[in-house]
Amino acid sequence: MSQVEESIEVAVPVHTAYNQWTQFETFPAFMDGVERIEQRTDTLTHWVTKVDGVRREFDAEITEQIPDERVAWTTVAGDARQAGVVTFHRLDDARTKVMLQMEFQPDGVAETVGDKLGFVKRQTKGDLQRFKKYIEERGQETGAWRGQV
Repeated sequence: MSQVEESIEVAVPVHTAYNQWTQFETFPAFMDGVERIEQRTDTLTHWVTKVDGVRREFDAEITEQIPDERVAWTTVAGDARQAGVVTFHRLDDARTKVMLQMEFQPDGVAETVGDKLGFVKRQTKGDLQRFKKYIEERGQETGAWRGQV
């Protein structure tokens, strides 16, 4: 398994950053390679991704969700094997640190080489930068799910 850890500070309150992150179906707006996410239940999402021409579909289960603190997941079916957690850290009333930690299993030679060359790390960093722009430009979340898992 490979690992990636990235973080970014966003200029919104912790509840705004957290609330937006729980809107999984908006991820294609700021995550490169994510074509579609369907929220099937409170804890099950279906992902369709396409990275470098390789299309994957998989289901991910939310294993822990604590409002304004963390969202953790693991894949349970499909073409990808990964698990991770996103944590939200209040810096002050108007700033939040968003930290993403993920483990994933590269599939095949091309993905293994891409991982060794830092592709996943760069993509994760870019996704977090696009999340920052997305939420800061809006100034408010598109929705919220405040349940706990």
